[in-house]
Amino acid sequence: MSKGFLNGYRVLELSGQESLFAGKLLADMGAEVIKVEPPGGDPARLVGPMAPQVDPVEAGLLWQAMNTGKKSVVLDLETYKGRDAFLELAATADVVVEAYPPGRLEDMGLGYAELCRARPELVMVSITAFGDAGPYRDFVASDLVIWALSGLLYICGDPDRPPVRISLPQSWLHAGADAATGAAMALFHRGRTGQGQRVVVSALKALERVAYASHILWDARGRVLRRQGSALRIPPMGTTTPLIWPCADGFVAFYLFGGQMGAVSNPALSKWMDDEGMASPAMLAMDWPKFSIGHTPQEQIDREVVEPVAAFFKKHTQRELWDEGVKRRVMVYPINDASGVLAEAQLKERGFWVRLAHPAYEQELTLPGPFVKTEQGLCQVRGSAPTLGQHNQEVLASLGGQGGG
Repeated sequence: MSKGFLNGYRVLELSGQESLFAGKLLADMGAEVIKVEPPGGDPARLVGPMAPQVDPVEAGLLWQAMNTGKKSVVLDLETYKGRDAFLELAATADVVVEAYPPGRLEDMGLGYAELCRARPELVMVSITAFGDAGPYRDFVASDLVIWALSGLLYICGDPDRPPVRISLPQSWLHAGADAATGAAMALFHRGRTGQGQRVVVSALKALERVAYASHILWDARGRVLRRQGSALRIPPMGTTTPLIWPCADGFVAFYLFGGQMGAVSNPALSKWMDDEGMASPAMLAMDWPKFSIGHTPQEQIDREVVEPVAAFFKKHTQRELWDEGVKRRVMVYPINDASGVLAEAQLKERGFWVRLAHPAYEQELTLPGPFVKTEQGLCQVRGSAPTLGQHNQEVLASLGGQGGG
């Protein structure tokens, strides 16, 4: 467990949901990540979903997933004693990751300039909504706000309805990944030059990069990318076919390609449906390599192709469609819920899931494993999330002030 890309580096991660993923990635890469929590615990501990019959401060399952391999110490940064203790701790650190509002740490006497007096070569990573400069600098933003401003929200959903957001918050995860990358790059730079630096991450910018397709389409054609929903409109007639199809126990994804792109999958699906007496005569007679969706009237493609395929999919389960689809080279894929992801044979074979014991839980937790695999285990999940203040004695005992309440 001592091996890691960042083995030997110490990271201090201040409290806040926005910084959780950055700290987790750095911990997976071998850094010693110390979560600095306020008295009573990081508020992110109380973000749901919550495990039943578990002490609330340890029951947050998001907390358990995002804090594997970290240590926890309690410092009250609202007090002189706590801030002095943090400065002492910063003198032993290589990186500080924080997500306070811009200027807040400076007001507390814990800004980058002050921390560098304790550790001149320190790297500080600040995760912000909009950056530390500009007209939005002091704006407060939720995940929904960032999605909306980034342009991603506009392209999510069906074209005849208002936009819909993704089900779980994502903006701070993208910002956290950028923050971990920025920290690693800054440490590499420090290794070459001996100089630390401050890295500022904008969650808005992180989400704008995810929406790159919108930007490219505008730059190339002057067109605004619009919501397409679960069907794709094909020119010149604007004919649509579904992308998401109901099946016997959920949904599957199937793209009815035209032309050469569907020259293998479409005939194979027609043969499969014919074997079960469900293919339309038009499907069996179709010259699929020359089939053009965009030149086929909507009523015709619905009657001759979409309706028979929809009826066929509804007859079968996800597993039946996936297993037989692989054999027949039909590009139909299950749309997994959480239980389906856990059951995926590919993830199991690669050892993606890890099972971790935690003192607050009667049974082991099944959590995602490392984001990359290496032969020497340089990136791995290095233990369960810490209990509140679990490492106070280990980490703070060596400080001159014996920590801070």
